Amino acid sequence: MKAFSRALDILSALTVTVAGAALVGLLAMMGWLVFGRYVLNDTPTWIERAATLCILAIAMPVAAVGVRERFHLSVLGVREMLPGGLQRIVAIGCDALMGVFGAGMAWWSWELVGTVANFKIPLLGISQGWTYVPMVVGGALMTLYAIEQVLRDILSTDAPEKRGVAAAFLE
Repeated sequence: MKAFSRALDILSALTVTVAGAALVGLLAMMGWLVFGRYVLNDTPTWIERAATLCILAIAMPVAAVGVRERFHLSVLGVREMLPGGLQRIVAIGCDALMGVFGAGMAWWSWELVGTVANFKIPLLGISQGWTYVPMVVGGALMTLYAIEQVLRDILSTDAPEKRGVAAAFLE
């Protein structure tokens, strides 16, 4: 379990690092858009669509990291008011549901990638399928992280562990 968790630590850090770099790229694109529009009086039309793809590429994988850090949509306040044994059951159930949701998101997004692969995104000239690839990646990561959380909760004798932002918020 420790090796699996360590590998996911690395994957999580890599995800956040890549998202940070993509955020810098998004900022540069928006700067170029403003410069082109107001200084050159020649708006680069491709930037808005590229920015949308960039936002998806940032949001979906980082949302999956939220599952790992336990700052996802689970109702933490209610869970924290429950007795220890019940907290554990609710945590396992919530994490299992997040895993099922992630798997479904990855599966159906992959279906969308295949469905629209032959269509091109106007102004970018790349496959429309790239719009849904971040959802596939985010869903797959969400599933992996949820599996880790479920295993951690089942194998642990302690109350469900709070990680990262969730821990700081609840303390």
